[in-house]
Amino acid sequence: MNHSPLLEEPCPALKAGQRALVTGAGSGIGKAVATALADQGLHVTLVGRSLGKLQATSGHATVLTADLATDGGRAFVAERVHPELDVLVHSAGAYLRSSITALSVERWAALDAINLHAPILLTAAVLPQLRAARGQVVFINSSAGLRAGSGLLAYAAGKHGLRAAADVLRQEVSGDGIRVLSMFLGRTDTPMQQAILAEERRAAPPGALMRPTEVAKMVLAALTLPRTAEVTDIMMRPMRPM
Repeated sequence: MNHSPLLEEPCPALKAGQRALVTGAGSGIGKAVATALADQGLHVTLVGRSLGKLQATSGHATVLTADLATDGGRAFVAERVHPELDVLVHSAGAYLRSSITALSVERWAALDAINLHAPILLTAAVLPQLRAARGQVVFINSSAGLRAGSGLLAYAAGKHGLRAAADVLRQEVSGDGIRVLSMFLGRTDTPMQQAILAEERRAAPPGALMRPTEVAKMVLAALTLPRTAEVTDIMMRPMRPM
């Protein structure tokens, strides 16, 4: 019996043996995503500033310590990427809460250097490798990239900017077969979130935070989707928002 091509199941885009690069892989969401990719049989390169944390993520992955907020740090990573890069996940980031009157140019610039400039400039640096593999790019963004809150002027502005940058990137590389996904996440149980809660002088009730592994599962689902479709934006939040 002949089967129509329309009824055949397309091959998943994510396969064992592919190569992935994950920034911010030493803790939190980056660590969970890197672990999930390794469990799928991918060759994962971990990027972060702490060698000890990266080694604790995986004893079998390639580890690169670098400050991605600097030109030298991004160049160091880009020079060591395999000629074909199938997956690039941007999870490195920082947080800043400040009123408009207390915000300094220096603190704002330092925040944008890692949250906004680093992921875009690193993507540009490894674009030849992504093109060679028809790769996929994931930006771990924040719900602040969709809705700004009081005290988050610098942080939300950078996340809004990252959303726009990802949208432009998607348009520019779609012809190369590269998929670009933005993940807009609510409060997730990470070391950064614990620091934020401490700054707010409150604790999260049980079940009020998402788990990094839940985010990793959603990332895998989007990456695995056959290339007949593209997921561009995903918003996740805790089932019981605080």
